[in-house]
Amino acid sequence: MKSQHNNYLLLLALATVLISTSGALGKFIDLPTPVIIWFRSALAALFLFLFCKYKKLKIGIKSKKDLPTILLGAVLLGTHWVTYFYALKLSNVAIGMLSMFTFPVITALLEPLFTKTKLNPIHILLGLMVLLGIYILAPEINFESNYLKGILLGVFSAFSYAIRNLILKRHVKSYNGTVLMVQQSLIVAVLLSPVLLRFSLENVQSQLPYLLILGLVTTAIGHSLFISSLKHFSVSTASIIGSAQPIIGIVFAYLFLNEMPSLNTFFGGALIIGTVVIESIRSREKNK
Repeated sequence: MKSQHNNYLLLLALATVLISTSGALGKFIDLPTPVIIWFRSALAALFLFLFCKYKKLKIGIKSKKDLPTILLGAVLLGTHWVTYFYALKLSNVAIGMLSMFTFPVITALLEPLFTKTKLNPIHILLGLMVLLGIYILAPEINFESNYLKGILLGVFSAFSYAIRNLILKRHVKSYNGTVLMVQQSLIVAVLLSPVLLRFSLENVQSQLPYLLILGLVTTAIGHSLFISSLKHFSVSTASIIGSAQPIIGIVFAYLFLNEMPSLNTFFGGALIIGTVVIESIRSREKNK
């Protein structure tokens, strides 16, 4: 049993590394954000559809009752992706990822609204720590500042992602994680298809290799593994175990984009990641 649990942890760790590539790719790809997200969702849907066919998994929705929440989850996923990539473009990978990575604490605060669990007072304290971390990240409270806009969009992205994960939690027992991801990616691609008529597609050919990595590695594989992990961990715990995402993402940004975080980013980021570590230890002790 312990060996099986360790295997689940390793798969979740792999999902964390793969999803972490989104920061550097989102900043690097030279295309309008809505176009990037359309390709991300369309390519992910294609790869996952082929995988489902190979594994003989049915991708249809099993019950009409599931349709509203699966559709809402897809809308929230698309919102999360678009606002997150705008946050990366407006600021940098470190600030974009750290702002978005407030989602574990947001998840912990919101989970009692979706499940029978009670709100733990420590989550309010952790939420205040996260707010302080965000305040330190912001160079100045100036709504004309792109960095502040990036932080606010990152936090909104985190809020969308947290609610989407909590909504999908009810489906992980009856749907395969890959099936849920192909459904969600396909819905996002359909909803965003009008952007192909509005924005220039001039650079698509030169950016295609990076779009393929984003669609296959980051999204199709990374997010499918993450959703599958919800069968074995609570949403809060799965989110918390993935706390290395911003750190790995910042390393990728330094190696491939030569981005060096500022001192404020280190301090604010340390507070945000610190809350995640505290909750991780607390959750582990509670589940012993």
